[in-house]
Amino acid sequence: MALSKAPAVRHERVDDASAGQRIDNFLVRVCKGVPKSHIYRILRSGEVRVNSRRVDQTYRVQIGDEVRIPPIRIAEKENAAPVPMGKPFDIAYEDDALLVLDKPAGLAVHGGSGVSFGLIEQLRRQRPEAKFLELVHRLDRETSGLLIVAKKRSALTVLHDMMRDGKVQKRYLTLVTGRWLNAQQHIKQPLLKYLLENGERRVSVNREGKPAHSIVRLVRRWAGYSLLEVELKTGRTHQIRVHLTHAGFPLCGDDKYGDFALNKQLEKEGLGRMFLHAAKLAFRHPLTDQPIELAAPLPAELDGFLAVVEQTREREYG
Repeated sequence: MALSKAPAVRHERVDDASAGQRIDNFLVRVCKGVPKSHIYRILRSGEVRVNSRRVDQTYRVQIGDEVRIPPIRIAEKENAAPVPMGKPFDIAYEDDALLVLDKPAGLAVHGGSGVSFGLIEQLRRQRPEAKFLELVHRLDRETSGLLIVAKKRSALTVLHDMMRDGKVQKRYLTLVTGRWLNAQQHIKQPLLKYLLENGERRVSVNREGKPAHSIVRLVRRWAGYSLLEVELKTGRTHQIRVHLTHAGFPLCGDDKYGDFALNKQLEKEGLGRMFLHAAKLAFRHPLTDQPIELAAPLPAELDGFLAVVEQTREREYG
């Protein structure tokens, strides 16, 4: 890490994208690379001023506020690889407050944990004029489908509240091994996160875990396979994968909780990824309260594999 030359005093004008954010979080965002301990120090010392007045760390910035930021040395990563532009994402919905895109499988939603960049970093690179782009929720790296990104902080705050209160309906399509019998079944099993010795994150059904609720509906069934729609009533990490595996129906292609021997066979038959797709979203617009209902078709590689299953295995349920 190298230190850049200390800049002069900065004056930042708060726009609509940042309105309502706490001043400490605002400073963390605009002073990239500065440790939080230093942010709090300059706040306590009074070196940060809002409209020429001292504020504490709980102050929430408002549209039009002028924030004075003292000279700060910012640590810069040496030889940091630039985020690649990548292909434009398929957009399912967009207005001035939010966008919903169709995430491809194999792309993390954000950088970190050994991943140098993710979808949100690429989206910001593709849209340099955008003042605010933040993830509303997450999808596993191996999962494709609908993902909401906020373009205004006011929208992000409301959408986070809606997510917490279960007011965003999320439905996924998945192909599992086994003969699923019930037309609809509720799975309510608490989930607990833990780490493997190598530091990799895993989740298991455990009475000490957090409450988790999935509603599973049968879509189609073949000899040895079932296509399911899963509605999430909670949004725990790896919830669908762990709930279904615990019930005896591992996801096809799941490299963490699935049937590893079968996955190798499925790969030979054309399935090179986990069969899990965020297919439907329904919610009310965070600012206008208008209903939004969106659907994303199965990606070509999943739809193609279903065609293989249809041709080679007896269909049991229509």
